[in-house]
Amino acid sequence: FIKIPNFWLIMRNTLVLSVYSIVLNTILPIILALFINEIRGKLFKKTVQTISYAPYFISTVVVVGMLFSFCNTESGIFNTIGSILGLQPKNLMESSFWFSTVYVVSGLWQGLGWWAIIYIGTLANVDQNLHEAAVLDGAGRLKRIWYVNVPVILPMAIIMFILSIGNMLSVGFEKVFLMQTSANLTTSEIISTYVYRVSLMSKIPQYSYATAIGLFNAVINVILLITANFISRKVSETSLW
Repeated sequence: FIKIPNFWLIMRNTLVLSVYSIVLNTILPIILALFINEIRGKLFKKTVQTISYAPYFISTVVVVGMLFSFCNTESGIFNTIGSILGLQPKNLMESSFWFSTVYVVSGLWQGLGWWAIIYIGTLANVDQNLHEAAVLDGAGRLKRIWYVNVPVILPMAIIMFILSIGNMLSVGFEKVFLMQTSANLTTSEIISTYVYRVSLMSKIPQYSYATAIGLFNAVINVILLITANFISRKVSETSLW
């Protein structure tokens, strides 16, 4: 696997999608949870939660179908808005440059609300006496969020980040494969899609070769998980073990 001509291309694509996703999926759910926690109106709060959770239950196949429809150069909503703004029509699904952005942003739209649930649950356990004491000390809302709420959810955020690092090379297969086209293959070919091609789509299936790649993937993930856990334990005293 390491000796194939496009090994570094496959690794680069896998790492780009993974790192891009991990950074945004770690930060944005925390921001959304903090925002929802600050909403005072119960009806409005439930409405925001429902709207943010709902996309998670849409099938990946349907989401990718929506992406192809929205990015259509003739009738897609993105190009319709772009033409109004004087931009040239462009099919983002056929663009190797935009593939990672479309993949990550659509994933955020679908899962952001769901990923924020764990942080919202953590914030529900914040001692209100801390907020009352902060108010008496003259702290505004932003300072109370930063000095009271953020420290409470930080250990959970670190744990989720470590788990994400442990799955760095395990980028989801289904969505990437459905989004692949001949035009974006240079940035969309990742380890899991390559394994699928050599094991199930080739004329002579190479099951042992595909299994070896899977083992390689698992070993690297374990090494990354142990390393991230060790660094976290030394730096923040928060770790899985």
